[in-house]
Amino acid sequence: MTFHTFPEAHLRKFTTDVFLKMGCTPTHADLAADVLLRSDLRGIDSHGVARLSGYIRLWEKERINATPDIRVVHETATTATVDGDAGLGLVVAPFAMKIAMEKAAIYGSGWVSVKNSNHFGIAGYHALMAVEKDMIGISMTNASPLVAPTYANERLLGTNPMCYAFPAGKYPPVVVDMATSAAANGKLEIASRANKPIPDGWVQNKDGKGSTDPNELKTGGSLLPLGSDKDHGSHKGYGLSATVDILSAVLSGANYGPWVPPFVAFLDPPSDPVGEGIGHFLGAMRIDGFRPAADFKSHLDNWIERFKSAGTVDPNKQVIIPGEPEYGFEQERVLKGIPLIDAVVQDLNTLADKLQIDRL
Repeated sequence: MTFHTFPEAHLRKFTTDVFLKMGCTPTHADLAADVLLRSDLRGIDSHGVARLSGYIRLWEKERINATPDIRVVHETATTATVDGDAGLGLVVAPFAMKIAMEKAAIYGSGWVSVKNSNHFGIAGYHALMAVEKDMIGISMTNASPLVAPTYANERLLGTNPMCYAFPAGKYPPVVVDMATSAAANGKLEIASRANKPIPDGWVQNKDGKGSTDPNELKTGGSLLPLGSDKDHGSHKGYGLSATVDILSAVLSGANYGPWVPPFVAFLDPPSDPVGEGIGHFLGAMRIDGFRPAADFKSHLDNWIERFKSAGTVDPNKQVIIPGEPEYGFEQERVLKGIPLIDAVVQDLNTLADKLQIDRL
């Protein structure tokens, strides 16, 4: 597999140019580019610039509004519901998180449910916004129905990621950012591009049998919940995914379950929607609403150190703190650049030609 490495600034300009061509305002184009670049920097390549063509295709199908009127449609002192006006989730979710943080700054916590949005990138981006203000950040979103609940042979849920981010003192934040499926769909896309099999337990074929083919979803197969099967706790992954779906969509008025619009533009949204667009849920909690922030961060540092010093079953392995690998990628890629596989570079250059902007 061939890789090409690009400086962050170069990819950032390219990405911003794409969103400007879409018709986004400069402020929204910069923000959307920042969300995608943060994903690539943190090593979550499936949710970075590789997604650009997908956003453009949705915009061409008039499923993304490049100039949305994002607004609060229901509100209390500590809660709100936001209508994203079919805008980029990359822009809508930060808008909602800012509202949650503003409420938390006054009342100790803030909670915002979002409807009428689109794919919002990595959940970690939005949760980490709160960390910068000595708050605990929470973000989650429902997604295209690709996952079969435990015992089912029907796609009813998305990969439905959730993220919890906690500020530490002398260490990087603890960031629990994960799909509630056995694997994110983006990992299947990466394996497909690389023509490699996927691990057992990620997907089942249309007959409900396990498969290692990364293209299984294209022939009627489905992703499996976190845990893969009942004996390994798939009912827990299913429960987590259901929680994300309910908080993000049933609560906000977005589409849920099998009615969530597909991310791929070649599939039309369901003809019988139960809500508007995709839904998100974002929250912020001020640490000093519970104890002094310095005390919490000092003890989280101690928590990190104790877990890092844990005995391991393999002397060559060490316990990994949630968010630690992504932080390491970010430190390295800021300096050395962001690697993209050849297939992604070709796709982006084709997009550049189409939009009449500079190639990579």
